[in-house]
Amino acid sequence: MNRLLRLHMILLSLVFVSACLDAPSKGGYKVIYSMESGPSSAPSSYAAKNNESDYIIGVVPKVMDIPYFNVVETGVMEAAEDLGVEVIYEGPPIADTQRQIKIIQDLIDRQVDALAISANDPEKLLPVLMEAKQKGIQIITWDSDTVREGRQFFVNMVDPETLGRHLMDTLAWNTAERGEFAIMTGSASAATLNEWIKWMLAQQQEFYPGMKLLEITATDDDPQRAYEAASRLLADHPGLAGIIGISSVAPPAAAQAVKEAGMLGRVKTVGLSTPTLMAGYLHDGSAQVATLWSPKKLGYLTVVLAKNLLDGKKPYNGQDIDNVGNIRVNGDHVIMGEPVDFTKENVDQYDF
Repeated sequence: MNRLLRLHMILLSLVFVSACLDAPSKGGYKVIYSMESGPSSAPSSYAAKNNESDYIIGVVPKVMDIPYFNVVETGVMEAAEDLGVEVIYEGPPIADTQRQIKIIQDLIDRQVDALAISANDPEKLLPVLMEAKQKGIQIITWDSDTVREGRQFFVNMVDPETLGRHLMDTLAWNTAERGEFAIMTGSASAATLNEWIKWMLAQQQEFYPGMKLLEITATDDDPQRAYEAASRLLADHPGLAGIIGISSVAPPAAAQAVKEAGMLGRVKTVGLSTPTLMAGYLHDGSAQVATLWSPKKLGYLTVVLAKNLLDGKKPYNGQDIDNVGNIRVNGDHVIMGEPVDFTKENVDQYDF
């Protein structure tokens, strides 16, 4: 079902664009809401242009031709042009680990200098990544991590605890902190998504005892499968209070299913998706909050850090990246920034 999908918000107001919000008393985590910023005016941490570079960087998303990864590709190609490197952006047509392995193997055979992977499975990719490392290929992960042995560092969009706890909050705020809920994820084996779920459930158990998780269902980042999963959840659980989608195709699919089932106002929809996909649903009330970061910045940052690594430069805490901003580094994790909430009040300000 290729209808693209939407959200609505009652609770969050424009203050969330620039304000800080503290978690309930005993948690102590903090979410900072920030608008998209323009290119940094500070000096770049890399040479802005290097037309003499012979580097070839392979960037592999979990899946091709869904809006989220299409926007990532825009940032990837913009960075490639700015840096003067060749980038091959290629992923499987569906979120399939074996197909992703074949693509990585093909990039190894094409003798790329670096690989940047959004992993469908953290364990199953390890053998082919170890083969790449043995051939001198530099490897980083982005968006979805693999096991540490398989890469140098992971480019994370946001702090996973902050994001997971906040996603749980957005649903609780819209269900009066009570009721049954379901989670729609991407791949069941995606390490990053499972980390978010861990923190979502920690937040629920600590602060929302009146809420109960009924089911976690995988969509494999497929819009049709996500729609079918959402429709089944509504049919199987007539008392469902809400759905949290953590694959970009899940919240719009859930909102569409809620609308078609005539459950506006009864079932709340929140989660991770792009403002373009969610705008209509936010406005018509079939969804309440969408949360994300800039996928374009993520793509840009990934290529910058891959090239820097090839130049022998590792990322460092507080590093300023042109067109991205300051990054944080925690061990072998790079954290790009903070999550942004999209509501009916602010969603039309964004165009990705």
